[in-house]
Amino acid sequence: MMDFEDIERILELVREHDLAEFELERDGLKLRVRKTTAGYPLAAPVQPATLHAPSPAPYAPSVAPETAPAGEEEESLELAVVKSPIVGTFYRTPEPGADPFVEIGQRVKKDQVLCIIEAMKLMNEITSEYDGEIVSVYVENGKPVQYGERLFAIKTA
Repeated sequence: MMDFEDIERILELVREHDLAEFELERDGLKLRVRKTTAGYPLAAPVQPATLHAPSPAPYAPSVAPETAPAGEEEESLELAVVKSPIVGTFYRTPEPGADPFVEIGQRVKKDQVLCIIEAMKLMNEITSEYDGEIVSVYVENGKPVQYGERLFAIKTA
């Protein structure tokens, strides 16, 4: 059974690692900690970007950014970036050998599972907060992710 000191240690770890969300289920007890202040969005929309201006990225995307041919009018896309709410290991599939939850070009609905992030042996489903089309996957399957790291770009317009 979990006592008050265990909960205090968990809360300290959440603060120390600046986690947006933490969930633990053990012996019939379920504990969920979620920061919902403005400083900790689970996924945040991005300002519209032009196709020919790649946005700076701390991590290389798995797909090269598209560029508009010279002389064409600039098109703008309404992109929403889904960011990791926790530190853990990123998985695109529900189990080894299975198809990915989503693929580039696929339409997704709000609350649809996009991936799983494993943290402390817990599998956390990351869902879309938007209806739209997956245009980029920034992380490779099985790679570690940090809090706030970009996972997916979704074209919402």
